Amino acid sequence: MALGLFRVCLVVVTAIINHPLLFPRENATVPENEEEIIRQMQAHQEKLQLEQLRLEEEVARLAAEREALERVAEEGQQQNESRAAWDLWSTLCMILFLVIEVWRQDHQDGPSPECLEEDELPGLDGAPLRGLTLPNRATLDHFYERCIRGATADAARTREFVEGFVDDLLEALRSLCSRASDMEVEDFIGVDSMYENWQVNKPLRCDLFVPFMPPEPYHFHPELWCSCRSVPLDRQGYGQIKVVRADEDTLGCICGKTKLGEDMLCLLHGKNNVMRPGGEAADLLCAGDSPYLDTMRVMKWFQTALTKAWHRIAHKYEFDLAFGQLDTPGSLKIKFRSGKFMPFNLIPVIQCDDSDLYFVSHLPGEPFGETPASSTDWLLSFAVYERHFLRMTAKALPEGACHLSCLQIASFLLSKQSRLTGPSGLGNYHLKTALLHLLLARRPADWKAGHLDARLHEMLCFLEKSLLEKKLHHFFIGNRKVPEAMGLPEAVRRAEPLNLFRPFVLQRSLYRKTVDSFYEMLKNAPVLISEYSLHIPSDHASLPQKAVVL
Repeated sequence: MALGLFRVCLVVVTAIINHPLLFPRENATVPENEEEIIRQMQAHQEKLQLEQLRLEEEVARLAAEREALERVAEEGQQQNESRAAWDLWSTLCMILFLVIEVWRQDHQDGPSPECLEEDELPGLDGAPLRGLTLPNRATLDHFYERCIRGATADAARTREFVEGFVDDLLEALRSLCSRASDMEVEDFIGVDSMYENWQVNKPLRCDLFVPFMPPEPYHFHPELWCSCRSVPLDRQGYGQIKVVRADEDTLGCICGKTKLGEDMLCLLHGKNNVMRPGGEAADLLCAGDSPYLDTMRVMKWFQTALTKAWHRIAHKYEFDLAFGQLDTPGSLKIKFRSGKFMPFNLIPVIQCDDSDLYFVSHLPGEPFGETPASSTDWLLSFAVYERHFLRMTAKALPEGACHLSCLQIASFLLSKQSRLTGPSGLGNYHLKTALLHLLLARRPADWKAGHLDARLHEMLCFLEKSLLEKKLHHFFIGNRKVPEAMGLPEAVRRAEPLNLFRPFVLQRSLYRKTVDSFYEMLKNAPVLISEYSLHIPSDHASLPQKAVVL
C-alpha cells in the first residue's frame, strides 16, 4: 500500500516539475507566428507530394520497361519457335522432293515390260493431247493402205537398184586408191528407215554407211566420251579418233604410262618414230595440229574420191550423178533423163573397235543438233543396233504388228506439218526413239494390228510428255533395260543417260517453235488423215532440190 502511494506521489511531483509554465526552460522559444509554421509545413508537404509523384512515375516507367522487355523476349521466343518449325518443315519438304525425284529417276523410262496398264500411259492428265480424237480404226486402216503401204511398195526395188550402183561405185573407188598410202574402203551397210521398213516420204532414200580404214601400219584408236564422267553435257555422245602406228600403241608399252629421263630411250619407240603433225598425219586426214581424224578433211577426201570413181564408170550408165548437198559428205542423187531423181546417202564412218557402233560426222536428215566444238569431234551412231533391235523385237510380236505402222503415220504427219510451218526441232529420229522406248515397255500382245489407234495415241502422248519435260533419253546410252543379247559395249550400258532434247534447254526460240508445231500437227492430224484417206493430193511427191553434177 505504502509502495503504491509513493508511486502516485512521484508521478505528481514529476508532472509539476516538467510543466512549462511553472518551471520554464532556459533555451526553449515559442514561435511568434504560427502561420509561418503552417506555411512551412504545407511547403514541405507539397515537396513530399512532388517527390512521391516522381517516385511513382519512375516506378511506372521501370514497370513499363520491364513489361516491354518481357514482351520482346516473348516475341523473340515465338519467332524462334516459328523459325524452328519452318526450318523443320522446309527440311521435310526438301527430303520429300528428293525422294520424289529419286523415285522419278528410277522410273523415268516407264513401267516394267511385264505390265503397262492403260492408267499408266506416259501422257499427262489434263494435257491438250488427252482431248485429241483420232479417226476410227477403219479410217486409219484405209489411210495406211492408201497413203503409206502404196507409197512404199517399190522400196525393195529401190534398195536393189541403189545397192547395185553403189557396189559398182565403191569398186571403182577402190581401184583408184593405193593400198600403201590411201584409205581402204570397205563394203557398205544399209541403215535407217529404208532398211527398217518404215520409210514413208517420197522419193525413197537409202542411207548407207561406208566404213574405211587407214593404210598399214596405221590403225584407228577411237576414244569414247559417253563413258567418261568428266565430259561436259554438250560433249556426251561424241568421241575422237586417233590415228596411231601399229608399233606405237602406248597401251602395250610402259613409256606411255611413265616419264622417261632425258638419257632414257624406249627400245620400242624411237624418238624419230613419232607421227608428227604436217607430215604423214596430213595424208591420213588428221587435223593440222593433232593426230586426231578431222571430219572436214574426211568429207573433202570422200567427195573427191566419189567424183573420180564416178568419172571412171559414168560411160556405163544412162543417167547423171550429182551431189545433193555440198555440206553433207556422200549426199548423192541419181538424175534420170526423164527428170526423175533418186536420192541416197553414202556416209563415211569409222567402226568403234569390234562392235556395231560407228562414228559419223553427222546424222543424215536430222533437223538440228549441237554443233561440235572441234572438227575432230565425231558423233556416235547406233543405227546398226537400232536395226538389230527392231528385227529382234519383231520376232516376238504378233503377226501384222502395228509398231511400224505407228511410226510411219507419225512420220507422215510430221513431214506434212514441216511443209506447212517449216522444219522444227522434232525429227524422225525422235519418233523412232519414242517407239523403241514403248516397245521395251509394252507387252508383245499390246502391238496387235487392232491396237493401232491406241498405240498411235500413246506414242503421241509420250512425245508430248517428253517435249514438256525437255527430256528424251537416248535409247541405248545408259539404258540398262536393253537386253544383253544386243551385245552393247559395257561402257555404253553404264554411261550416264544422254538427253536428246537437251538443245531445247539452251535454245528457247527453237523449243517454242517445236512445241507450237507439234500441237499444230496434233490439231491438223484428224482432218489430214481423213482427207488423205479419200484422195492423194498432188503435193505427195517430193519437191526437186538443187544438185551439183559430178
